[in-house]
Amino acid sequence: MQSSNASDFCRSNAIAILVAALGYFVDIFDLLLFAIVRVDSLKSIGIPADQLKPMGLWLDNYLQMTGLVIGGIVWGILGDRRGRLSVLFGSILVYSVANILNAFIADVPTTGPGAILHALGLGSAIHQYGALRFIAGFGLAGELGAGITLVSELVSKERRGLATTFVATIGILGAVTAYFITRLVDWRTAFMIGGILGLTLLVLRVGVVESGMFLRVQTRHAPSRGAVWLLLYPWARARRYVCVILCAVPIWFAVGILIKYCDSIGASMGMPEGARPSPGPAIMWCYVGLALGDMASGLLSQWMRSRRKALWIFHLLTVVAMTTYFTVGFSSLTAFYACAGFIGFASGYWAIFVTMAAEQFGTNLRATAATTAPNMVRWSAAVSAFLWTQIDGMLAHGANGPWQAAIIVGALLIPIAIAAVIFLPETYGRDLNYTEE
Repeated sequence: MQSSNASDFCRSNAIAILVAALGYFVDIFDLLLFAIVRVDSLKSIGIPADQLKPMGLWLDNYLQMTGLVIGGIVWGILGDRRGRLSVLFGSILVYSVANILNAFIADVPTTGPGAILHALGLGSAIHQYGALRFIAGFGLAGELGAGITLVSELVSKERRGLATTFVATIGILGAVTAYFITRLVDWRTAFMIGGILGLTLLVLRVGVVESGMFLRVQTRHAPSRGAVWLLLYPWARARRYVCVILCAVPIWFAVGILIKYCDSIGASMGMPEGARPSPGPAIMWCYVGLALGDMASGLLSQWMRSRRKALWIFHLLTVVAMTTYFTVGFSSLTAFYACAGFIGFASGYWAIFVTMAAEQFGTNLRATAATTAPNMVRWSAAVSAFLWTQIDGMLAHGANGPWQAAIIVGALLIPIAIAAVIFLPETYGRDLNYTEE
């Protein structure tokens, strides 16, 4: 009987890990889809060429990322109060429906059934696009944190890092798949596919079990479950939370600016119009590198028995990768896409980051921390974009501004990330069965 119970437990753990990985796969598929189809989709709804960059920044780096940070808070609180599984189900339903609706955006007449959309300020395709990117971001916010929290609490502390590395590595490949899907179908169909993938995943989640740690805390009616303010008090815990976020900010600077807007940076580096890199393949190669980097960083942290040492090694790799990006990356398309892959690999400490975000806090705050922290990092892409555009404007160097501004922003963010690790306690092998006071 005991052997049978152990076998069932291992099987349920394996199902939870697989579902969390597939959920993150769909999460990344939908999260990066807009960046891949940005130019084609905006052109098709009538956005002029000179507005493609600012409108893309508004929809992606501001609206979608703001949805992520607000959703991260809401889903995180629900994860600690209602359970990890409720968030996994609810978040995927929201973003799947939003992406399906995204496939049908269009300008509607001011009279007839569509008049109500005008009354709501959603009569134009671009306003619908913005609303749905915000809603999709809100839904996407819950997937990763809930999945990582659930896996971290189900798997033994010795194998926890391997399980979360598997989740992160498989999930990152969602962006690569999204790129190839968009080579086969138009952008509207790609949004439909992303939404349908999410709804299909709901069926697979039927066999996933809830975390035993959460159930025990719920049964004891542990106080302050999901009390987000506790992440900001006392100072020692607040510093821990802030440093967890800061250590990963360079990842979304690299993806959100250097890769997504490589066409603008390439133009500022003097590349002719027909030979500039395109965001679609740049994202694909970057995420191939990210998948390999996530696997390498996770295995490295297991081998070194240290999350912090692995973080520092990959921070140094990020410095080398970004230096290569600006020195040789724009010499040719081949060189650029190779550098995009290298930047992805060096930024592949996301697996360690999400694991540490869960390991740093007790069971009553774990889902809140593990859900809000990654979305705060994603939202930092809006801060990076703001700094990038403001510094570009202040430089007054004309066409050279974008690449020079990007260097300055990177030089500000990376030292902060490296320093943040100093204030994070080592969490490798930590027993997670405890609560925060």
